[in-house]
Amino acid sequence: MTTAANKIAVVTGASSGIGKACALGLLREGWTVALVGRREGALQEVVAEAGEHAARAMPMPTDLTQEDAVRALFDAVQQRFGRLDLLFNNAGMSLPFARPHELSGDDWRRMVDINLNGAFYCLSHAFRLMQAQSPQGGRIINNGSISAHVPRPGAIAYAATKHAISGLTKAASLDGRAFGIAVGQIDIGNVTSDMTAAMAKGVPQPDGTLKPEPCMDMSAVVATFMAMVNLPPSANMLFTTVMATTMPFVGRG
Repeated sequence: MTTAANKIAVVTGASSGIGKACALGLLREGWTVALVGRREGALQEVVAEAGEHAARAMPMPTDLTQEDAVRALFDAVQQRFGRLDLLFNNAGMSLPFARPHELSGDDWRRMVDINLNGAFYCLSHAFRLMQAQSPQGGRIINNGSISAHVPRPGAIAYAATKHAISGLTKAASLDGRAFGIAVGQIDIGNVTSDMTAAMAKGVPQPDGTLKPEPCMDMSAVVATFMAMVNLPPSANMLFTTVMATTMPFVGRG
C-alpha cells in the first residue's frame, strides 16, 4: 500500500458522507488531513472515528461561502504544516425537487455560493499555496457528479453548478500545468449513505414516475478516489466516473 508520510491534505465537506469516507481513507494511508466543514462537533466525531490515526486528523471548521474565511483556512494550513499536497474540493449541497419556476432566487444563490463559489475559493487558495511552496505543485480533486453530465428532473440549480465544476476543472488543469498542479474530477453516482437512503423508496424519473435506483457501496468511491490520489505527480486523471453497475445513467430518460 502506498504511504504518504508528511503529506498534507485538505478535505472539504469532511463531516459526513463522501468527504468523511475519503478523509478516513487518506488517514489510513498515512496522510495528515485538515477536516473542513461547518460543524465543529461533527468534525470532532470524525477525529474520534479515525481511531489510531486521530493524531493526524485536524478539524478546521470553516464557512466556505465566505472568501475571507477560506483565505484564513489556507493560511492556517500553511502556517501549521508548511505546505499543501492535496485538496479534495468536495463540499456541496442539494435542494428538494423544484422546477425552474418553483425555485427561489435565494435558493439559487445559496446553491451557487456553496457548490460553485466555495469550490472556487478553495481551489484558488490551494493554487496560491501550491505554486509558492518547495517542491512546487500538488493535486486538486473536484467532486463533480453524474449531474455534471446529465441532470435529474427538478434539479436545475444542482445541475448548473455541477456543470460549472467541470469547467472549473478543465480551466484549472490548464492553468496548473505551469506549477506542477494536477487538477482532476471525480463524478460519483448513487452511493449508499444517509443522504441517499430515500433512493431505495423512489427517485423522480424523466417520465414523471418514481423508481428506486441502485446504489454502490461507499468503499467503491474511496477506492476510486485513492487511485487518483496515488497517481505519480507526472500523471493526472482529468475525469473519472464511478457508479453502481446497473444505475440508469447511460441512456437516462
